[in-house]
Amino acid sequence: MDPPPPTARSDEHPFSVSRRQLFQVVGGVGFAGALGGCATKTTASPLPAQPGPSSPATPPAVSSGPAANNPGPPASRATAAQLLCRDAWGARAARPGGKPHTPNRLTLHHAGVVLGANSNAPGRFRQDQRYHQDQLGWIDIAYHLGIDRDGNIYQLRDPGIEGDTATDYDTTGHFLVICEGDFNEETVSPAQVRGIATAFAWAAQTYRIATGTLKGHRDFAETSCPGTNLYAQLTSGELRTQIDSLLAAGGVDLQPFCGPEAVARVRAIEAGN
Repeated sequence: MDPPPPTARSDEHPFSVSRRQLFQVVGGVGFAGALGGCATKTTASPLPAQPGPSSPATPPAVSSGPAANNPGPPASRATAAQLLCRDAWGARAARPGGKPHTPNRLTLHHAGVVLGANSNAPGRFRQDQRYHQDQLGWIDIAYHLGIDRDGNIYQLRDPGIEGDTATDYDTTGHFLVICEGDFNEETVSPAQVRGIATAFAWAAQTYRIATGTLKGHRDFAETSCPGTNLYAQLTSGELRTQIDSLLAAGGVDLQPFCGPEAVARVRAIEAGN
């Protein structure tokens, strides 16, 4: 992530993906199985329309005998997940501009600022956006999706617009996920790892990105981002294993959660619930 402001304390899209598209992803790419640390380039354009469900196959004839009483494993089902819309966490509008791109790799960042209680997370995303727009002159918050300590997923920059960075690497093609916290100092919660895996699995299936492209910010620039403790989830292979498992189980159905109920949900997070 990029250097935080001095007072770094916290204060449309068809996200679901059909099984048909997931099979195209897996078959096509062959899945094998901060502010102080990071930052990346934003606006918000709708994601590509998803293909409709494929026609159901003709059911097999029912036979008698043992096989009739021994059905095969149940069909894979996408893992349901919720995306907190920009209006829910109080985002400003993105400014005009930004460079369109097609994501083709998965890149992980951290905020590089100690989060503490998860109730600080929504305010921290607002703070990040203000800093990126007002101090760095970017069109929006630098990243595409954000994850808090409890694994909640936040809609940030439009994935169709490349991110921004204050470090020396070209963010074109990078799908950027930012985790709130400083993981040189803080540990990573299991819920946060699950949220990261869900976000990247959604990106992998949507943009047909091979999970072998998964890297940390430090793999592309002189930075400690995403922090020692979070980077260990990459080097151990644990994060990629979780992503591949989600894809193999049917993918991710990431549904936008917007409007008054979503605002109430974010307020509950800020209240510590």
